[in-house]
Amino acid sequence: MFSKLASRVSAKLRGWAGHIPSQCAVCHAWPAQRICAACRARFSGLQRRCTTCALLLAADAPQCGACLHTPPPLDLCLAGVEYGYPWAQAIAQFKFQGDPGWAAALAQLLRDIPAAAQALHAADWVLPVPLSHQRLSERGFNQALLLARQLAPEKTSTSLLLRLHHTPAQSHLARAQRLHNLDGAFAAEPLHLAQLHGKRVVLIDDVMTTGSTLHAAAQALRQAAVQHVTGMVVARTGRHS
Repeated sequence: MFSKLASRVSAKLRGWAGHIPSQCAVCHAWPAQRICAACRARFSGLQRRCTTCALLLAADAPQCGACLHTPPPLDLCLAGVEYGYPWAQAIAQFKFQGDPGWAAALAQLLRDIPAAAQALHAADWVLPVPLSHQRLSERGFNQALLLARQLAPEKTSTSLLLRLHHTPAQSHLARAQRLHNLDGAFAAEPLHLAQLHGKRVVLIDDVMTTGSTLHAAAQALRQAAVQHVTGMVVARTGRHS
């Protein structure tokens, strides 16, 4: 057991080795935060997005055609940035290289969304999308939980929304498989339904691609009579891929 633990610690250290905390991870200026203000401004910026799936919009309209045709279970969906350089690499280090030090910098991208402050203020609960026990054991932490605690620690709960079973990672599946991989994967905690009834919830996750994860979690909250669900993600892919 000691050798396994040592191996995991060694792997985490290797993941951290390429970053000096006093340097910006993008331009390497220092002293700086994980992402300096100049790089955050350069690689983020306001963009017109669909209000219910956060896809980029070319036209001056509130929703994309797909959401107009089939309304999603989210009342509002907010994304900090487009999934690409340098955010894709940052999120990969955060999730897969065991570097929770990214939480504060990535949460700042969410705070920068104009509608985020109002959504968080109005929310009764800020809930991270839960991981399965197997995924949590592999990763060592839930990245969505670290983001939620950065944004609204007093409203964050891990006991209201449950992950019922382990599923293959969405990133390893084709689009058709992603759309149904998480069917029935989430449920509201039966003992705490009264705490969700008629409430406003912000769901937090790191990346949104097809929307299957957020939608499955939102459906579970709808079944618990949650009044309003806002999805909030650090990054959104450029299409329903």
